[in-house]
Amino acid sequence: MQRHMALTALGGDEFAPETVYLNSASSGLLPARSAAAVTAALAESASYGTMGPDYFGAAARARGAFARLTGVPEERVALGSSVAVQSAFVAGSLPAGSEVLVAEGDFSSLVNPLAARADCTVRAVPREALADAVRPGTALVAVSAVHALDGRIADLAAVRDAARAHGALTYVDATQAAGWLPLRAADFDYVVCGAFKWLLCPRGTTFMVFGGERGEPGGPGWPVPAHAGWIAGEDPGESNYGVIDRPAATARRYDEPYAHYSYVAAEHSLGLLAELGVETVHAHNTALADRYRAGLEAAGLAPRPAPGSAIVSTPGLADAEPRLARAGVRVSVRGGLLRAAFHLYNSAEDVDRALSLLVP
Repeated sequence: MQRHMALTALGGDEFAPETVYLNSASSGLLPARSAAAVTAALAESASYGTMGPDYFGAAARARGAFARLTGVPEERVALGSSVAVQSAFVAGSLPAGSEVLVAEGDFSSLVNPLAARADCTVRAVPREALADAVRPGTALVAVSAVHALDGRIADLAAVRDAARAHGALTYVDATQAAGWLPLRAADFDYVVCGAFKWLLCPRGTTFMVFGGERGEPGGPGWPVPAHAGWIAGEDPGESNYGVIDRPAATARRYDEPYAHYSYVAAEHSLGLLAELGVETVHAHNTALADRYRAGLEAAGLAPRPAPGSAIVSTPGLADAEPRLARAGVRVSVRGGLLRAAFHLYNSAEDVDRALSLLVP
C-alpha cells in the first residue's frame, strides 16, 4: 500500500464521532459549536417561541457567512429550504419553449424540477460533453459542480464560456462542492447549495447565489420572485397581508421563511470553515482521498474519478458496505459503487482503517 505523510483531522475539539465517518457526500457532521447553538436556541423557544428572540438575526448572519466563504456580495445571496425548491424556481423563470441542457444522470433535485416544465425541453448529454453540447437556442445549462454519484468534477469554466458564447444562462449545484472545492460562484447566473453536507449545516439550510452580469435586483436579468412571501418584503413587518408592494432591494426578495434552528447552526458551521479556509480543507480532503485511492489501486481495484476529488467511488465493493458499518466505518453505496467521502474531520488513520477492512 502506498504511504503518505500523516494527515491529522482538522477542527480540533469540534468533532468526536463514534464512527469512522466517511459519508460526508450524504450528510456532514455537526460541529460542537453548532450543536451548542441549537441547544441554546431550543431552550429559548420555551420562552420566546419557535422563531426565537432573534429570528432574522441568525439568518442574516448565516447569509453573510456563506457570502464571505464563496466570495460573493451578501446582497446576491438568497436563503431557502432545498435544492429542489430552488430548481423549481429557476424552471419557472424560463420562457415557454426553452431548451435546458443537463448532464446525464445528474442529481434528481437539480434536474427533475427543470424537466417538470411541460412547455420546455430538457436535453441530457454526457457530463464531459456538456460544454460542447451548448448550441444556439439553449436557454439554460444546469450541472452539479461535483457529481454526487462518483465525485467527478465538472469543467465549470468550459461550461460558463460555452453558455456565454450562445447567450445561455448557467445554473450550478454546489451542494457536493462548497466547503472543500474552491469555486467562483459569481461567475454563474445561479448557484444553489444544500448546506447539510460539506458545509456542516443541518438540513433545511440552502443558499442561492444570483451571479453573472446582473445589475441591481429588480432590474433586467433578474427573475420575478414568484414564490416570495412575507419574509421577502423590504420591511417584513409590513408584508404580512396582501400583495407585497416593496420586495426587498437585495436577493432577500427570493428568500423562503427560515428554518430557524438550521440557520442558527449554519452561522457557526460556516464560521468554522472560514477559520480553517476552503483551500486548507481542499488540500486536506484530496490528500486523504488520494491515499485511499492509492490503496485500492494497489489491490487491483479501479476507483474513480481521477485524483483531485474528495469523493472516491469504487465498483466491485458494494457488498462490503454492511461489513464496514458493523466495524464502525460509515460509507454509502450509490449506483453499485462503494462511495467514500473525506472531509476535515477525517485523518490518515481513518483511511487506513477503511483500507484494512477492504483490502486486508
